[in-house]
Amino acid sequence: MTIEVTGDNSTLIQSQVASLLVQPLEQASTFLAAGPVVLDSSSPVRVPRITSGVSAGFVAEGAQITDGDVGFDEVTLLPSTLKGLKVLVRLSNELIRTSVVGLEAVLRTRLVTDVANALDTALWDGAGTTNSVKGIFKASGIATGTLDLADPDSLIDGLAKAQGNHVSPSHWVMTPASFAAIRKIKVGTTDKRYVIDPNTIQNGTDLRLLGLPVIVTDRIPNSGTAPGKARVGLVDFSKVVVARDVNAEVKILDQTWGDYDSIGIRVVSRWDVGLLQDKAVTLLTEA
Repeated sequence: MTIEVTGDNSTLIQSQVASLLVQPLEQASTFLAAGPVVLDSSSPVRVPRITSGVSAGFVAEGAQITDGDVGFDEVTLLPSTLKGLKVLVRLSNELIRTSVVGLEAVLRTRLVTDVANALDTALWDGAGTTNSVKGIFKASGIATGTLDLADPDSLIDGLAKAQGNHVSPSHWVMTPASFAAIRKIKVGTTDKRYVIDPNTIQNGTDLRLLGLPVIVTDRIPNSGTAPGKARVGLVDFSKVVVARDVNAEVKILDQTWGDYDSIGIRVVSRWDVGLLQDKAVTLLTEA
C-alpha cells in the first residue's frame, strides 16, 4: 500500500494558499488621525484670520479714547490650480475571472491605500511645487529651532519656544530613528540608566515624550542630502486646517477599454492643508 504524502503532492497544498494576497509592510497614515480641523469644499476655501489686535489702555473720565487698528489676512486653500492625487490601473477581464482572489475588490482597497499614503506624505512634508500640496513642515513662517538628539534639553528648548509663541502643542512628530535615539540617552558613560524614564515614554501602544503624545512616522525624512539632518516637529493640531474636495473616489471604468476586454480602476483624491497660525508648528533641525 502506498501512502500519498505532501512531499510528492506539493500542487495540492499550493492551492490552499493561493487565495492569500500578502500586502507590503508600510507606514500607516498618521496626519489625519492626529485630529486637524477638516473642511469639506469643492471650491477654493478662504479662512480669514486676525494678524494683529489693538492695545487697550487706561483712559481718564471724559478723555478721548485712542483709535485702534486691527490687521487681517486669510489662509487660502484648494486654489483652482491645485492638482489632485490620482491613480489608474488597467486589467483584463480574463485576469479578474481566473484570479483565485477577489482581485477587483483587492485592487480597489490597495489603490485607496496607496493614495492615502501619498496624501500623508504631502500633508506632512509636501514641497508645494508645480501646484501640489505644501506640507506643514514646509509652510512659511513656522517657528524653528536646533535639535540635538543626544541632549533632551533641545526638546525642552523647542517646547519653550512654542510656549513663548503662545502655542499649546498637542503632539511631537519624529521618525522612528529619532525617537529611538532620544529614548537611548543615558545618564553618563558609566551610568547606564536612561535619562527619560521608559515607563513615561510608553504605556501600551501610547507613546509620550515630555508629557505629549508622539507621532512616529517615516514621512518626515531628514533634510538635505543623505544621511541629512534629523528633524523633530511640535504641532498644535487645533491650528491645522485641512480642506477636502474629494476623499478617495473610486470608479470602475468598464467601457473605456471595452475593445480590449479590459476594465480600469481609477482613484481620485484632492486635499489641501494650511496653518491658522504660522507658529502652530515648531520644527527642530539638527545643526
